[in-house]
Amino acid sequence: MDTFIQQIINGLVLGSMYALVALGYTMVYGVLNLINFAHGDVLMIGAMAGLTILKLLQNVAPGLPGFVQLGIAIVGAIPVCMLVNIIIERVAYRRLRNAPRLAPLITAIGVSILLQTFAMMIWGRNPLPFPQLLSSDPIMVGGAVISQTQVLLLVLAAASMFGLVMLVEKTRMGRAMRATAENPRVAGLMGVDSNKVIVATFAIGAALAAVAGVMWGANYASIQFAMGFVPGLKAFSAAVLGGIGNIYGAMIGGILLGIIESLGAGYIGDLTGGFLGSNYQDIFAFVVLILVLTVRPSGIMGERVADRA
Repeated sequence: MDTFIQQIINGLVLGSMYALVALGYTMVYGVLNLINFAHGDVLMIGAMAGLTILKLLQNVAPGLPGFVQLGIAIVGAIPVCMLVNIIIERVAYRRLRNAPRLAPLITAIGVSILLQTFAMMIWGRNPLPFPQLLSSDPIMVGGAVISQTQVLLLVLAAASMFGLVMLVEKTRMGRAMRATAENPRVAGLMGVDSNKVIVATFAIGAALAAVAGVMWGANYASIQFAMGFVPGLKAFSAAVLGGIGNIYGAMIGGILLGIIESLGAGYIGDLTGGFLGSNYQDIFAFVVLILVLTVRPSGIMGERVADRA
């Protein structure tokens, strides 16, 4: 039972980061009918920007508590990622809104490679150590162990998801997003500025990716220029698993994917004597994804917008 609880905790931590990135995918797709494959690299930019801010803080104010430094790093990384994503939308995607669907897809892959190249030029190609800012003393939960960094990650992810739901469902901008996702032309006739809605969508998705990026570095203590590719791919899979275009589906899909990975690596790895252990944990998540989409192609909570994929 202790092993089961531990794997569930690990899955929730991993799944929370997937969910934050998956929300960016599903929001952009719901509003713009576009898969932004560069979104995983926005997570990488957030981690790199957070590390740069932390280095500046340690030189300017080394006596700050660790959680304050981490909070400042997250707050500082968010506008950087938002600016990057807004530039991507303005330069790479805006002119391709009415182009054949293959054109934005190829452009997104190109933007991803471009961001990785710029990051390699700025921060180097070697992995960079991310400072451990919170206490490493373990917190016991029913025989399982969780760190303070992981607790903070879960809290930030839950708060971010709740804030996004409130924004989408209770604010004027949220209504504009839902209207644009439903029918952009009719929304425009009702006075909705689709350009502002799309820019806001990219900015919000980037903010969530920034939180995930900084906490990814804090949790794994190492970052590098190509770190966004695999999390981005898995987050996209989580969005598809939950039902792309549905924010609740992205949350559920991300957390479910993380739990599947952890349970698969833990239990199936033990049953196979380590042959299918943590090094092959990607297999379990994608096998389940294939099975779910075979039975329900629109995903677990797929909406009508998913039919446009």
